[in-house]
Amino acid sequence: MSKGLNTTFQFLADTKNEAAVRVLIPALDSPDPTIEEGALRALLKRRSPAGQREILGRLHNISDRWKEILGEGRGRLSVAIRDAVLGTDPQMFANACQAALWFTEYDLTAALINVGEDSSHPHAAQAAETVLELSERLYIELTSPRDYRERRDPQLVRRHVITSLENSVKRYTTHKCDRIVEAFLVLAKRDNAVLRKILQDPHDGSYRAVLDALTRSDRPAVLHLLLTFLDDAHAPSAAISILAHRGDAWFIDHLLKHLGASPSDTARQNIKRLTQFAWLKNDPEFLNTLDDDAQGVLVRMVLWSGMKRLEAFETVRAVMKHGKCGGRRSACEALADFSGADANNLVEEALGDDDPMVQAAALVQIRQRGIPNAMTRLIQMVESPDEEVRDAARGQLEEFSLERFLSAFDALDDQVRRTTGALVLKVDPGAIAGLAEEMQNRARSRRLRALAAIQAMNAARQLETSILELVHDEDHMVRTEAARALGACDTAVARQALAQARADRSVAVQTAAEQSLLQLDHGRAPLDPPTGVT
Repeated sequence: MSKGLNTTFQFLADTKNEAAVRVLIPALDSPDPTIEEGALRALLKRRSPAGQREILGRLHNISDRWKEILGEGRGRLSVAIRDAVLGTDPQMFANACQAALWFTEYDLTAALINVGEDSSHPHAAQAAETVLELSERLYIELTSPRDYRERRDPQLVRRHVITSLENSVKRYTTHKCDRIVEAFLVLAKRDNAVLRKILQDPHDGSYRAVLDALTRSDRPAVLHLLLTFLDDAHAPSAAISILAHRGDAWFIDHLLKHLGASPSDTARQNIKRLTQFAWLKNDPEFLNTLDDDAQGVLVRMVLWSGMKRLEAFETVRAVMKHGKCGGRRSACEALADFSGADANNLVEEALGDDDPMVQAAALVQIRQRGIPNAMTRLIQMVESPDEEVRDAARGQLEEFSLERFLSAFDALDDQVRRTTGALVLKVDPGAIAGLAEEMQNRARSRRLRALAAIQAMNAARQLETSILELVHDEDHMVRTEAARALGACDTAVARQALAQARADRSVAVQTAAEQSLLQLDHGRAPLDPPTGVT
């Protein structure tokens, strides 16, 4: 813009002579963008009602540049917007509603509500829709990080707007405007006194409209409001009941995410109040719409609920058979709450699942269920390539620990020592290290028992280094047992130690060493190299 033209528009914007408005209005339609923009800025600065009306009247045809300029001067069309809302001109009313949304003129809510409540008003529906859209925009501001460049506090604005909406909801029987009810739910919190009063009184004139909005609205704010009742220890039954009846996929997804892996005790108690879920479908197509985590929450939710046990089991069965990996894990864990042949069969099937975590969840149940060959299966699973499965199997074979084996060792006959010892060596991952530690014990009886256990368990090759140390023990009985144990170790170092032991001062040690060497010479000992202490 030239300096002269800029000076002209500056004068027209500042002069108190109202004739300037009549000069600026035609310039709004100038083909020259520079003149058009200068006139717009000057009229906004003057705040002239006539100028505002002219700008508002062109709003449906404005360019992005105009919209940008109007945004910079937000609030300077307020008078014209309010007048248009109270008027009857269709285009001006539509432009006013659009401006209210563009510039978030929340102060217009009360005026728009009055129009929306008047069913005879030609623009009632548009006014109500604008109220709803304004409420949603305010909700976005409330739930977003505060922009402190905006001097307007959204919390204070909300208090003002919600009051107007509350009053309108109380008048619902006279205007029957459902959009205003929905707008109220967008901004209401679960502890809102008006809302709670309505939900607790089926005879309230707006009760049905509020329930309908909570059941049908797809507005994120309304869905969030409904889900917050889960964590309300005194949630109205009407609100909790809707959770069982809403069947839209978006809501189900958010319900399951809200519950998550660790819901509050209050949420679990509220779920327990529900005896059915109208949206629950035990079929593969429905399950495929849910991800792994959601399927897992679904399983836990039916267990927390007040559903009949048979119905809950059918959901667990469906997830077990058709669910995704995460869902099957939760379903298999949930089977622990059910008994009977059907549950047993599912657990048995789960032992062959592709997922190790599912197998592990099944393994921890097979003994108490009396699954055929449970012990054999557990022992087999100890050698599984998957750590989760190995740990689960070992957890169910706790009686085959080295500690328990050693404590009962003296009371066992030789055959039981051998069979039990083989299981201990297989099941207890700390058996070898534990035996090595026992051989270092200061008590002679503990060292002797450890050497006897090693021979019963056929574990000498893995503990050769520790046994070699005991060949030189101060106690001749310990040296004797160590020499006997080396009879299972066909290595050069073991043969050398036994050859030296034939010169031991104890005849018992000499005899044991001679017998072990003969045993090695006759090939009765395994020839695999020792693995050392693990």
